[in-house]
Order: sequence, then C-alpha cells, then structure tokens
Amino acid sequence: MTSTTEQTGRSGINVARLLMSFGPLMFLAVLIIIFTVLKPSFIDPINLFNILRQISITGLIALGMTFVILTAGIDLSVGSLLAFCGMVAAVVAKGGAANTLSLSTSGTQGYGWFAALLAAVIVGALAGGMQGFAITRLKVPPFVVTLGGLTVFRGLTLTISNGGPISGFDASMRWFGTGLIGPVPVPAIIFAVAAILCHIVLRYTRYGRAVYAVGGNAEAARLSGLRVDRILISVYVIVGFFAGLAAFVLSARLNSSEAVAGIGYELTVISAVVIGGTSLFGGIGSVGGTVVGAALIGVLQNGLQFNNVSSYTQSIVIGLILILAVAFDRWLKSRVRR
Repeated sequence: MTSTTEQTGRSGINVARLLMSFGPLMFLAVLIIIFTVLKPSFIDPINLFNILRQISITGLIALGMTFVILTAGIDLSVGSLLAFCGMVAAVVAKGGAANTLSLSTSGTQGYGWFAALLAAVIVGALAGGMQGFAITRLKVPPFVVTLGGLTVFRGLTLTISNGGPISGFDASMRWFGTGLIGPVPVPAIIFAVAAILCHIVLRYTRYGRAVYAVGGNAEAARLSGLRVDRILISVYVIVGFFAGLAAFVLSARLNSSEAVAGIGYELTVISAVVIGGTSLFGGIGSVGGTVVGAALIGVLQNGLQFNNVSSYTQSIVIGLILILAVAFDRWLKSRVRR
C-alpha cells in the first residue's frame, strides 16, 4: 500500500517536472494545430515568416527581461524606453528632429545607420543603468523605479519629437527591419543570434551563474562574495541595451520612429518571459523558455487576427494567460516540493 502511494507520488512529481520543462512548448504546438485546423493558410510560409518578424521586436526585449526577472526584478519601462531609443536613433539617422513627417531621404545630413544603432543601444544601456543604480543605491523597489521610468522616457520621447514621428530612413537602415537573408527576415536572424548569445552567457559563464544565484537568494549570494549590487545594475543595463536594439530594428521596419511606439510592450514582454517558465520570484528560468514564450504569444496574436478577433480581445486573452501561467507555475513547484 505504502509502496503504491510512493510510486504514485513519484509519478506525479515526474509529470510536474515534465510540464515545467516542456509545458510551454506543448502549448505552442497545440495552438499551431488549432489555428491550422481553423485556417489552413495559417501555416503558409509567408505567414510563418511574418510571425518571426513580429516576435523579433518584443523577443529581443524579452531576452533582456529574462536577466532582470531571474534576479527577482521587473522593468515596466521597456515600452517607453524603446520609443525613446527609437527617437534618438531617428534623430541621429536624419541629422536632426526637423524632418518629422517627411518620408524623403534626400537632402538630409544624417550620420548613417551605424551611428543610429550605436546611439540607440548606448542610450538604452545608460537608461537601464540609471534605473539599476536607483534600485540598488537608493533602495527604491524595481516596480516603483521602472514605473517612474515608464513616464519619464515617454515624456522625453514626446519632448524630442514634439509628439510626431520622424520618418524616412535610407535603404541601408531599412534593411535591418525589412530585409531578407534567403527567405528569413533579418529581424528574426538578429533575434536568433541574440538568443544564442544570451543562452551561452546564462548557461556557461560565471556571470550567468551569478545572476541565478542572486535571484535564488540575494543575501546568500552576498555572503558568498558576489557583488550583488553590480549584478543587479548590470541586468538593467542589459535589458536597456536590448530595448535600444529592438527600437532600432522597429524603426527600420516601419521606416519611422513614433512617440507612441512600444505602448503595452511591457505586458507582452513580461508575459513571454513568465509563460516561458522564468519565475517572477527569481532564480529559475532560461533563454530557451523565453524564446518559446515569445513564439507562443506571437502565434496566439497572429492566430487571433487570422480569425478576426479584435485587438482589445487579444489583450484580454494575453492578460488571462499571464495570470494562469504564474498560477500554474506556482502549482507545479508545489507539486515538485512534496
């Protein structure tokens, strides 16, 4: 009797561990099957590459957010920071903010795509570093600091642009958002390369192990000799860097930098990370899970659009899935601990 009970318990734990590891991937496969049955054209290569292009923007930020959430932090400012970095990149690319609403690339004295990219990622990293400094040195909770950042960066974006877009970039910059390498969109390749690098950093480097240690138990990490404050600042620098990179790619894709860009991205990004299995309480998660989470949300949004579901309803669905993902994660962990 006892033996049977123990075997049942072990079986339950094994199923829970299996779901923790492969649950998001299984859910993604189920979604693809459902949407394909409803609309067979869903798996058309053109649509699949379109999904890859769509998820690359939020996916890039989600990679950085993975580092933050692994340390039990949060960054609510990423959408506004993306808009700010995109506007900075546009100003550099166009040589000023005077060319708003102009799609012409002639007669401008811009500094080129490389300077625009450099400006976007540097501004993003510096902004993230400042937020990390406020969190660690001023001892203000990440939620409060980044909520303030959400407002500050949006205000700076509106100030630079006077509320309007800056449009009309040269072909070399637009290639990063609309170009193809073979059949694969360039943004998807950028996302894939960034994901591989982040996976290597988190899985195989001393820094990656330190990030997990801080998220698991910050005080124990400090007592073991890790410089916890520096690690915490660094993860906000990383998410800021990726917000800048995503801003550059988005501006290149749209041929425009807009003051309203990135609104609501924080929900999508955090959802991708959490649905992918990264714990909001820190110390558990992976880049691979985040990639699957980003793909899952991209497939969900695209599939709902294919079936003429309104964008308002899509937001409701994603919000509910986020809540259920966190609840499911907590339930699985409680099953494994028993």
